[in-house]
Amino acid sequence: MLILIRHGQSTANEAGLLAGHHDTPLTEKGRAQARALAGSLSGVARLVASPLSRTMETARLAVPGVELEIDAAFVEQHFGEHEGRAMADLSPEELATFRSDHDANLGGGESLAELDVRVHARLNELMDETDSLLRSRSEHIVVVSHVSPIKSAVTWALGVPGNVAWRMRLDNASITTIAVREGGPYLLTYNDVSARTAHASIER
Repeated sequence: MLILIRHGQSTANEAGLLAGHHDTPLTEKGRAQARALAGSLSGVARLVASPLSRTMETARLAVPGVELEIDAAFVEQHFGEHEGRAMADLSPEELATFRSDHDANLGGGESLAELDVRVHARLNELMDETDSLLRSRSEHIVVVSHVSPIKSAVTWALGVPGNVAWRMRLDNASITTIAVREGGPYLLTYNDVSARTAHASIER
């Protein structure tokens, strides 16, 4: 099974910034969110993260003791000249384009359609591996990533157009799971934050 985890809250999330490839660390809240995931993850045979500190730190806190692999295919969308810019500072026209045009290169960066190509290609490779963990019921591959790549993975699993991503909410430190049935991927769970919210309830 494939377990996709969005990283814990980062300083960019807290400030409402378009981080993309901009490397921003977790907040203390984000670290607590990542640690809270550890108790709900078992059977992890492989641990993968994008090459950014917010995903790598989340991975190490959520799945301690498993060697971490870095895979650039699961890095966030690049926002070009908008990297590090506040989402609230986008013009209405830029925001409308961002949300409606899947092929738009926001700020001269990467389009969501281009992101889909790299994410889907990597997932197909993982599914086609000999003894693929996506096909296993007892051993799992955990990929710690970002909003856009995880939503892209969901569209891959469902076989739907990538532009449906704007109709999905994906929270920090959430878990999404995908498995393989009858030769193809299918979505098991999406945006599960039960481990994170249980931890927050205990803290209160």
